[in-house]
Amino acid sequence: MSNSLVQFRAEDSVKVRAAQICEQLGIDLPTYLRICVSRLVRENGIPFSMKLDGAEESKAVLAMRQASRIAREQGIADMSLDEINAEIAAAREQELG
Repeated sequence: MSNSLVQFRAEDSVKVRAAQICEQLGIDLPTYLRICVSRLVRENGIPFSMKLDGAEESKAVLAMRQASRIAREQGIADMSLDEINAEIAAAREQELG
């Protein structure tokens, strides 16, 4: 049986995250892609879901998600870094003042 090279482009961040998920599942990204293509052909469609159920996110990621949610709720999610630093400086002044 001969093999063919299949290539496609993906954003670097997507490729990195996909490789991390595959690693947690105990396979590498090329193996996953071969599984997908084989099953797609065998089932004549997308036949399965592979998820990390109950995967724990780090406390830092959870904290950032919560901070992002709060920022959206408060209408400040689009603040610039300079505006954020000014808010922090004002809060520190108020604490000391």
